[in-house]
Amino acid sequence: MNELLVLVGLAALGLSLALPVVVKPLLKRLGVVDIPNDRSSHSAVVIRGMGVSVAAAILVGLVLSLATGLVAVDRSLIVIVIGMVGAAATLGWIEDFRGLSVKVRATAQLLIGVIGTAALATTIDDSSYWWVPIGAIAVATYINAANFMDGINGISGMHGVVVGLFYSGAGILSDQLWLTVGGLVVAAGFAGFLPWNLGRGFVFLGDVGSYLLGASVAALAVTGLLAGVYLEYLLSPVLIYLADTFTTFVRRARRGERLHTAHRQHVYQRLTDTGLSHVQVSLLVSVLSALTGAAGFVSATASAPLAVSASLLAAAVVTLYLYSPRIFRALARRRATAAAGEGAHSSRPARGPSS
Repeated sequence: MNELLVLVGLAALGLSLALPVVVKPLLKRLGVVDIPNDRSSHSAVVIRGMGVSVAAAILVGLVLSLATGLVAVDRSLIVIVIGMVGAAATLGWIEDFRGLSVKVRATAQLLIGVIGTAALATTIDDSSYWWVPIGAIAVATYINAANFMDGINGISGMHGVVVGLFYSGAGILSDQLWLTVGGLVVAAGFAGFLPWNLGRGFVFLGDVGSYLLGASVAALAVTGLLAGVYLEYLLSPVLIYLADTFTTFVRRARRGERLHTAHRQHVYQRLTDTGLSHVQVSLLVSVLSALTGAAGFVSATASAPLAVSASLLAAAVVTLYLYSPRIFRALARRRATAAAGEGAHSSRPARGPSS
């Protein structure tokens, strides 16, 4: 089993690394590019839609887990996850290539959640159909959260790796092999994309990739919840993404802004305005997500005092993230003031001895 698990993970990683060699020129020929505007975090025309490669890698990895017999129990759960992920990636590709109205996108996202959750309820427990609207909202919400947060190099790829590894660990702790496999495949698929996203001549996931990321996380989370996995295992690694998306949504709603228009008001975007690079911000988001994930894993099974402490730690980490742009701006001002003071001191003419 361990050998098959490694094989499936390496297959997803290898495909994600290799496929862009073929896909990149095709996307360029089709004109699937991202043109920067005043709300963009980049300044050059960049090829988008490379999420097609990641989608193919993840879907092949999941199919291999069935074909090799790695997942011999709960195979139908993997099949349903494949359907949800594939449908979301297809929707994102259509948005990348042709464009869709907000109403059509929202309806399709909810439909993916409804059909997927209903299929899960039928497979796992016929009495759990009341989960269908909750699952539908969860899927649509996280597809959009991943899409909103996909604005700088590295952030989505790293998020896929972090959440995938935590979900794989949750599968081990919960004795849910399908989740172990699913999380590992997602992590491997997005790990293979990172060199293309962070290297010279970088490319973007596009909507196909961000929809893929959101649907992969949401499908595994909803399936895990219905299968009896602790909520803390599933929710804690995504707290940073949810907090950033929710607080930004509320802040814009209070200002009366049109919520579906592009903007640069997310916490991670404001962090790049403080002088941090894309990689530094992506690493910060990923490290904090790993901290909330670890805290959630502790709070799920620890004794009451330790569980409360872990929950408070997770809340403190989220709060720190939300206020981090202010912290880094203050540090930048302090450095600028210190540098100005040193410059003025060094440029002051030396006084000679008095006569």
